Amino acid sequence: QVQLVESGGGLVQPGGSLRLSCAASGFTFSYYAMSWHRQAPGKERELVAGIASAGGVTNYADSVKGRFTISRDNVKNTVYLQMSSLKPEDTAVYYCSTYYWGARYWGQGTQVTVSS
Repeated sequence: QVQLVESGGGLVQPGGSLRLSCAASGFTFSYYAMSWHRQAPGKERELVAGIASAGGVTNYADSVKGRFTISRDNVKNTVYLQMSSLKPEDTAVYYCSTYYWGARYWGQGTQVTVSS
C-alpha cells in the first residue's frame, strides 16, 4: 500500500533553513507527481509546492517562491523540500502527498516551527 513518511521538521529561528524529506513506498514513485502541503493551526491545508514525475516541472505557492525548493530522487524514492529564509508564518505541519489511482494519499506530517 502507499506509504509516505516525512522527516526533517523542527524548531528553527527566523531566517534559518530546514530540509524536509518524504520517503515513499508502495507504488512506482517515478511515475507520479508529488507535492508538499502545510496546515497551520486554525487554517486550511494549502499547497506549498509540486513536482512532476520526472522532476522537470515544479510549481510553488506565491508565499514561498524564491525561498523554498522542491526536488526528488527517483532512485531513492524520496521527495525533498528545501526551505530557506524561514518566517514565523511558515510555522505549520508539513505533509507530502501524491495522487494515485484516483485517491490522494498523505503522510503523517512533520512539524515546522519558526520562532526566536
